[in-house]
Amino acid sequence: MPIKEELAHEKGILKTKEETLVNGNFRRDFMELTNTALVIVDVQKAFADPKWGERNNQDAEKNMAKLLHHWRQKGGSVVHIQHRSADPDSLFYPEKESFGLIEALQPKDDETVMEKTVNSAFIGTGLEGYLRSNGIDTVVIAGLTTPHCVSTTTRMSGNLGFRTYLVSDATAAFALTGPDGIRYDAETVHALTLATLHEEFAEVVTTEKLLQADWAAGEQEEEARG
Repeated sequence: MPIKEELAHEKGILKTKEETLVNGNFRRDFMELTNTALVIVDVQKAFADPKWGERNNQDAEKNMAKLLHHWRQKGGSVVHIQHRSADPDSLFYPEKESFGLIEALQPKDDETVMEKTVNSAFIGTGLEGYLRSNGIDTVVIAGLTTPHCVSTTTRMSGNLGFRTYLVSDATAAFALTGPDGIRYDAETVHALTLATLHEEFAEVVTTEKLLQADWAAGEQEEEARG
């Protein structure tokens, strides 16, 4: 067992792969939407500003929209997270248009929207209490950006004991420059962030894998009934 996976098991953060996968497919309990919430982090107009520079995964929002559509069709719990800054110069200042969520991922009236002021969606929002009071023990995370609020939220979700899944192609990163002046392109930042999270704080999956797992389970149930 890899060191980081072994540490995760010692902390009770992760289930074993055998508990999560059956013949390479997700088990039905993973996609039981009554106990699974889709959490979409900070998909705000602010990230369209050119100041952020190079970005990877231009299809991230399309994949988020696929997930959101699926959750709505199935009647699953959806939580929209929105970052708020008290700094009038910030793109995330509530009085600015850039504070708003993008049009393709606007919440419906019956969906939960929580505003946060720090990187983690669990701090100062009531998110943990909301999930537990609704019997939710599994969290699927998508949003922006991979190394910042998505990563922090994913880590905390795992630490709090939620079975956590991070959707790799429904997140994105911007290029970063380290303290030594070395610049890391957006794809490298994204990939390394996912590597630090996978099998320690979360199971990293793709949109296609996630949605196919549900369909496969549904087909198996129908066959069993037949």
